[in-house]
Amino acid sequence: MRRMLLAMVCAALASPVLPQDFSGLARLDVAQSQVRDAGTGIAVTLYLSQAVPYRVFTLEEPARLVLDFREVDFRGASRAALLNADGAVDLRFGALRPGWSRLVIDLAGPMVVTEAGMAVDTLDGTADLRVLLRAASAAEFAAASGAPPDPDWDLGVDLPAALEAVGQQEDGPVVVVIDPGHGGIDPGAERAGVIEADVMLQLALELSEALARAGGFAPVLTREADIFVPLAERMTLARAANADVLLSLHADALDETTTRGASVYTLSAEAQDQASERMAERHDRGDLLAGVDLSGQDDTVATVLMDLARLETGPSAERLAQSIVTSLGDAGARMNSRPRREAQLAVLNAADFPSVLIEVGFLSNDTDRALIASAEGRAVIVAGLVQALQRWRADEEARAPLIRQ
Repeated sequence: MRRMLLAMVCAALASPVLPQDFSGLARLDVAQSQVRDAGTGIAVTLYLSQAVPYRVFTLEEPARLVLDFREVDFRGASRAALLNADGAVDLRFGALRPGWSRLVIDLAGPMVVTEAGMAVDTLDGTADLRVLLRAASAAEFAAASGAPPDPDWDLGVDLPAALEAVGQQEDGPVVVVIDPGHGGIDPGAERAGVIEADVMLQLALELSEALARAGGFAPVLTREADIFVPLAERMTLARAANADVLLSLHADALDETTTRGASVYTLSAEAQDQASERMAERHDRGDLLAGVDLSGQDDTVATVLMDLARLETGPSAERLAQSIVTSLGDAGARMNSRPRREAQLAVLNAADFPSVLIEVGFLSNDTDRALIASAEGRAVIVAGLVQALQRWRADEEARAPLIRQ
């Protein structure tokens, strides 16, 4: 007879469910787990091989339910197997970072959690987590949404000791922060079994090794495994490493298959006007400009200082982007018909170092995908990027005496 050791039931919750104190890795029993419609809401049932710490909350824009775990093995699960609800439009799951897992359910409309609890079988240690949601007004949903403040569940990135030792030094190596796009719960584009997060990580590792061999560069990766790193934290990692430059690597997929080849993005002029303001609003004051403590400064001062910094880093990023386009072409990489582009992308918002986003090709194009998935195809891209950085470094060094102090 199944007995309950623990049953948390929170009725008419107005706040997120706080984490519970268990430990260990749990496996999801896919056959017994489901997201289904329940009256005017949704019922989520997850059967686990053992109890683990968890928390439940909702987020806005778009409306979604988030379940964090330490940690759950989702192998064998799929959207088709778990999702059976008109009130939910999609779900995704996977590693958030080492020791962390996350399940996200995109909701069809505003809902609030009315019940949440984990029951544990004292005979075999298995557990089932149940969450009930009901339809709510937009105002009620907004008031109840948000992750619970809890330092024990802080998702801040722990900086490796080796990264902390890297710094900008006169005549020292150029610190190149390599950012493999996506990761963990966010796999990015996928076509024919090729996953963007995986191949961009492989490319980043190969580029890092090539730069280390070339000399004069200190490569730093924002992630070295299939984990999720929020965009803002990628900037924090780059700033902590005293980045001289950031390269963000991606391989998109489109509905049509003819678009092909590499392209390089920098922050658009229109976006630059808004980037400093967004950064000032969303980041801690100590994490806006490397070497400058803006604590206690208002948004106007912070924005002005970042705009001044961008007067130098913006043109430098444009020179780097052009160098990448030229060098990739020289190396024999497939190039897009319009390889030089601008856009408003969060990963390009930093003011204190130049940053570019490189779409190395399109997974939706058969030839591009085959090249990106092969060591030989990536080697051409790596060779072009190394040459581009060498050319850019030489150009920046030549310009250095002309830059105002």
